[in-house]
Amino acid sequence: MEKTETRKLAEEYMLLGGTRQVMIDDNKTFIRQYENEPDEAERFWQERIASLEQARREDVEFFLPSVNSDEAN
Repeated sequence: MEKTETRKLAEEYMLLGGTRQVMIDDNKTFIRQYENEPDEAERFWQERIASLEQARREDVEFFLPSVNSDEAN
């Protein structure tokens, strides 16, 4: 049930034009942001995602586009 909620948060963030990507290494997630993003997406991230406890925030990050898959292309 929690995964569904965290996935929805990630999807809503991306719909707002969010540009953060996740890099997964040794089962740890790292966020990369290479581009500026719309103010609305930044505000959503700060208010709805950054404030989550670490484990839930990492669950959201898992559903972001992956830096790892971009490097493969």
